[in-house]
Amino acid sequence: MLYSSNRELPDSVRHVLPNPAQTIYQKAFNSVWDQYKDADDHRGDESREPVAHKVAWAAVKQDYAKGNDN
Repeated sequence: MLYSSNRELPDSVRHVLPNPAQTIYQKAFNSVWDQYKDADDHRGDESREPVAHKVAWAAVKQDYAKGNDN
């Protein structure tokens, strides 16, 4: 499940992040998705998709801080 554009990202991502942050999310997600395609590469019991989402959010948090609605 690779995201080929920001428009394909989940609503929970698109509705809370500005476009540049969405791009960071998309690239991080896709990178992890590719990297962990083999089950032997997984750490723990988590499947590929939840891990990719966690890493993508972590990548966004490195450059963006949660703020108020302004």
